[in-house]
Amino acid sequence: MSGFRAAVVTFPGSNCDRDMAVALEAASGAAPIRVWHGDAQLPERLDFIALPGGFSYGDYLRSGAMAARSPIMRAVVEAAGRGVPVLGVCNGFQVLTEAGLLPGALMRNAAITFVCRDARLKVENSQSLFTSGFGAGDEIVIPVAHHDGNYFADDGTLDRIEGEGRVAFRYLDNVNGSARSIAGVLGEAGNVLGMMPHPERAIEDAQGGSDGRILFESAVKGLVGA
Repeated sequence: MSGFRAAVVTFPGSNCDRDMAVALEAASGAAPIRVWHGDAQLPERLDFIALPGGFSYGDYLRSGAMAARSPIMRAVVEAAGRGVPVLGVCNGFQVLTEAGLLPGALMRNAAITFVCRDARLKVENSQSLFTSGFGAGDEIVIPVAHHDGNYFADDGTLDRIEGEGRVAFRYLDNVNGSARSIAGVLGEAGNVLGMMPHPERAIEDAQGGSDGRILFESAVKGLVGA
């Protein structure tokens, strides 16, 4: 699909950046631009920005905390403020919370073990750019692979994001102890999504399922049309 211009940011320790780029190209027909964390500026005229999974800076200090201070993140925050869609997956979700683009924090899994498995999710909000291809209440399967995916926020924040319809996905089997089984959260303006499950690892049947592809196709369709 011509006209779609996306960027995938790579941090030291990212390990899903290629997977993210492959998923975006599969959905759009256009290879995304690869951006290094030390760059001071993003490419011009971007339609979409993705922060991939991995272990940026080895998860030292806190997962995502050092990456959130990378030079490129100033440009990402500014772009999000202008309405550019930003997707953060797994470590990317952690970076978004540390950068203040999403509320809450990702803590150590409740069982204190690394979780790597398929996760059953419920689509809570099907009205966002990222989820418009789903139906509200749809049950989907997306893989998870994380050690610090336990979503936490205080009760007031949880009540607010629930009331504003900003819970995008919820675990049907709470794999990590996340508050209210939250698996994905939208920003206030709806153009930022953070989620622990990996949609880029579920874009074709050869991967065991293609539910994740719907998320990328939803965003592409919403931005540049069918």
